[in-house]
Amino acid sequence: MKLSDYVIDFIKKEGVSHVFEFIGGAIAHLLDSIAKRDDIECVSVRHEQAASFAAEAYARMNGKLGVAMATSGPGALNLLTGIGSCFFDSVPCLFVTGQVNTYEYKFDRPVRQIGFQETDIVSVVTPLTKYAALVTDPSQIRYSLEKAVYLAQNGRPGPVLIDIPMNVQRADIDPSNLESFFDSDEYKELSMANDVLDARIISQLYEMISNAQRPVILAGGGVRVSNAYEELSLFIEKTGIPVVSSLMGLDVISHDNPLYCGLIGSYGNRYSNMTLANCDLLIILGSRLDSRQTGTRPDTFARAAKKIHVDIDPNELNCKVQVDIAIKTDLLQFLKQMNIKLKNYRKPDLSDWLMKIETLKAKYPTSSGITSADIIEPNQFMGVLSSYARKIKAICLDVGQHQMWASQSFKLQDGQRILNSGGMGAMGFALPAAIGATLATNQESLVIAGDGGIQLNIQELDTLRRMNLPVKICVMNNNCLGMVRQFQDLYFDGRQQSTVSENPNFGDIFEAYGIPSYQVRSLSETATIEQFFAEEGPAFIEVMLQKNTEVQPKLVVNRPIEDMSPHLDREELKEVMLIDLVEEMEVPK
Repeated sequence: MKLSDYVIDFIKKEGVSHVFEFIGGAIAHLLDSIAKRDDIECVSVRHEQAASFAAEAYARMNGKLGVAMATSGPGALNLLTGIGSCFFDSVPCLFVTGQVNTYEYKFDRPVRQIGFQETDIVSVVTPLTKYAALVTDPSQIRYSLEKAVYLAQNGRPGPVLIDIPMNVQRADIDPSNLESFFDSDEYKELSMANDVLDARIISQLYEMISNAQRPVILAGGGVRVSNAYEELSLFIEKTGIPVVSSLMGLDVISHDNPLYCGLIGSYGNRYSNMTLANCDLLIILGSRLDSRQTGTRPDTFARAAKKIHVDIDPNELNCKVQVDIAIKTDLLQFLKQMNIKLKNYRKPDLSDWLMKIETLKAKYPTSSGITSADIIEPNQFMGVLSSYARKIKAICLDVGQHQMWASQSFKLQDGQRILNSGGMGAMGFALPAAIGATLATNQESLVIAGDGGIQLNIQELDTLRRMNLPVKICVMNNNCLGMVRQFQDLYFDGRQQSTVSENPNFGDIFEAYGIPSYQVRSLSETATIEQFFAEEGPAFIEVMLQKNTEVQPKLVVNRPIEDMSPHLDREELKEVMLIDLVEEMEVPK
């Protein structure tokens, strides 16, 4: 059979029904192999970066694999941001790039380029992938694909890339004679490296949980990456321990659950940070504890607590925060064993601790500080928006102030997912991510973006309209790149270089693509929001904000996470904290 047909057969057997791509000559054979089938579909986007983001969201929603393809040279390079996003956020994606014919490729010759659009994408992408390979021998295609997908999905997941020259794509092969990765010594060595949890550790954790008076679970993105959502739900039910989340762990528990205590970190809810700071036992599940969670003083993070950190990547353990027990293992297997151990567990009385948390929630609700009735307060708006979004399966956030307002205040229902670009933090993520999420689930998605970020991949409105996907797009418009502008106001005496400009008329742009357009200027316009969600296909709503709208509260440098700006009076902070305050440090202007 033709090698390109074999590649598509392989992808389909992995449970993938959609391949995101922007065609070029170097992948024409591969896409033609899809064109001949009716069980797998090409999703032709308008920029390769969008293909990579869509594949990422597709993988995050289906829990298996996402696939994107691009031609050689500029096409392959345009995938890089999305590949990096998958790498940082541990998403299993297969990226397939076309390459010039092997007889046009420079290999080790000291020239810059021989073939047209020739680029050594494997060397470029190696630091951002778990595996990247140029396949020059057709007989190695099975081995390379099997190895790539195995590595993408096992251990700490991540992206892989296979680069296939055009003459290799069109080669004739006999699949029955192809070498399998799963018959190799390499596979046997990798598959034997499984972690076995020591029963003594499980017993020790059981005792720590039993004796804690103020326990907290910090749920990270690893809960979703390891498909441990149901086991975590059972663990929470058995123990009655309250849960805070990282940005990537926001959707591991329904926000209606009384044990959910919000988002922690630099832009977290104040009451969430205080909850974590006051705990005496912190169980960290699948979170890498980056500085956006801990602040710039990790030595003060959960300083009064015994800390247990579970992560599949040993490099993340005791990296930023020193813990009492570090456990390198798959989170799903860890929670399964803990739940077995907790079979006859009797919950201790945590009522005093839970009442303290409820008091913090009531005393420190999250708000940007806007009080005028005729101006939209964004945190309140997110609460209203979530009440109308019950049919939505995936909420896809771009990067900026709107991302923090949504992460702080959008109330997720059971089964809803929220997709953030975490480690990469890429503007332009949300719209293509919603395309991928919708195709993975066949359900409606919601984009929440800023007026800056929506323009980075705005060309995908064509993909949206062409496929008539039920994606609802909400743009929070304050006519600036608000997150950086807020930073400039705080540290640069208000010099707003490059962050403030007048936007185009978004309504006209969306209408030009044939997408119904709405606008709201106050929270009283709920009928407009309802009409926006009632549209059958794609729809757009613009939310007009004041230019100086801020994200509050915010953690500034050299402060522990419970001491957020606007800063509380020291006596008030001392009163609500159950542990001693840390010494104040000078805060740079």
